[in-house]
Amino acid sequence: MTFISRILGFVRDLIAAQIFGATAAVDAFYIAFRIPNFMRNLFAEGSFSQAFVPVLSDYRQNHTSDETRVFISRMAGSLSLVLLIVTILGVLNSSTIVHIFAPGLDPLRFQLASHMLSITFPYLMLISLTAFVGAILNSYGKFSIPALTPALLNICLIATAFGVTRYFAVPVEAQAWGVLLAGFVQFFFQLPALRRIHFLVRPRLFWRDRGVQRVLKLMIPAIFGASIAQLSLLLNTVFASFLVVGSVSWLYYSERLAYFPLGVFGVALATVILPQLARHHASESKKEFSQTLDWGLRCNLLIGLPASLAMLLLSGPLIVSLFHYGKFNLHATLMTQKSVVAYSFGLLAFMLVKVLSSACYAKQDVKTPVKITVVALSINIILSAILIWPLAHAGLALASSLSSWVNVVILWIVLHRRGIAKTQSGWFAFLCQLFFANGVLAIFLWKASGETLQWIAWNWHQRLGHLSLLGISAIALYVLCLYASGLRPTKGERRSPLRDA
Repeated sequence: MTFISRILGFVRDLIAAQIFGATAAVDAFYIAFRIPNFMRNLFAEGSFSQAFVPVLSDYRQNHTSDETRVFISRMAGSLSLVLLIVTILGVLNSSTIVHIFAPGLDPLRFQLASHMLSITFPYLMLISLTAFVGAILNSYGKFSIPALTPALLNICLIATAFGVTRYFAVPVEAQAWGVLLAGFVQFFFQLPALRRIHFLVRPRLFWRDRGVQRVLKLMIPAIFGASIAQLSLLLNTVFASFLVVGSVSWLYYSERLAYFPLGVFGVALATVILPQLARHHASESKKEFSQTLDWGLRCNLLIGLPASLAMLLLSGPLIVSLFHYGKFNLHATLMTQKSVVAYSFGLLAFMLVKVLSSACYAKQDVKTPVKITVVALSINIILSAILIWPLAHAGLALASSLSSWVNVVILWIVLHRRGIAKTQSGWFAFLCQLFFANGVLAIFLWKASGETLQWIAWNWHQRLGHLSLLGISAIALYVLCLYASGLRPTKGERRSPLRDA
């Protein structure tokens, strides 16, 4: 389901690049779109989910269904009130927020971004409530509906790009209204699934509930930690607002390409693994907890390494095939390729952070990831200030990649020393198998990818045809090399700890 959503996301970006290009108005829209997304990641999919899922898992393990429903009802009421207040303040102060998040905008982009932010900001409340419902469904093993829900945003944006742009003086403003429409569609889409598991309850405001208090207590440091993690991404927008027109859009499209494997596998795996780890922690199953974490790390490496190689060696063909149409000209293509290459060095780190931090959140330890993220963000700021001068927007992407590796290394050391991340047997053989398969894959991609200028000379069906053939061949070669090296799926009792999920 996540794969379907990400494919539609690529279609959305392909259409947007062709119709809108990389102009001042498009820069303004992506800033107006990124700010509520930043707040969503901060409150809903960030601090709230990290605090709410472990507490909900504890209720599921140690309380009755009626007690769990009361907790969910009171949590829904508290969350809705907070989100309503934040949304009203955001709409009324859209200009101030844009000035904070993108201080380097010229007057035209500033005015457009402020106007579109007043349209997109209510999306924060709607998508946060959607994330709340999705967290409940995930905790009860219902993963497909929450995973498919983001596809509805892509469908709404595709529909508005084709259907109503002609009615706006600034065509890309139609996308802002598409974002707001998507918020309503995504929220109501999940409610029937919540009803089927008997947890569609009426929100009630009761701050003194013990479960609500536990979530709020965990959220305080988690908000700080999530804000730091999101700031590391938002820093790129802040720095890019001082660069030439188009820089914000170039970074956006390269991030979208980097987040395809991250979203399809990295985020999806973290979404599945968090409630599983939380249940093992609640039942004090230390062995199963460690095995599940180990499984998650191996799966990340199995997918993350070839994905990183593909992004690096196929950066030109990917950007040309997906975006080099219409108003997305050659200059935009080459500039986007530079930041894609920079992000490819950090893709695996982005994925590993998701799993390693889930181990801390499952144990209701939010302070450790916060402290580590502070260090990583500090390094990110320093590297961004240094690398932006010689590398411009690509330097910002490279700074994010390098700081993410710092985050991974420190997280692993801390978890290993605490005995949480215990190395299971077979790692040396597994790494050798990965080295062999990815080495062969890298040689194949390097030889078969060809020159970027050749891809530009082809028409769209030649590009997509060659890219599809190259992708299928690469996947087949990688799987064949893994099989030849002796890697096999385990069976019986030793198969994936997440087999039920």
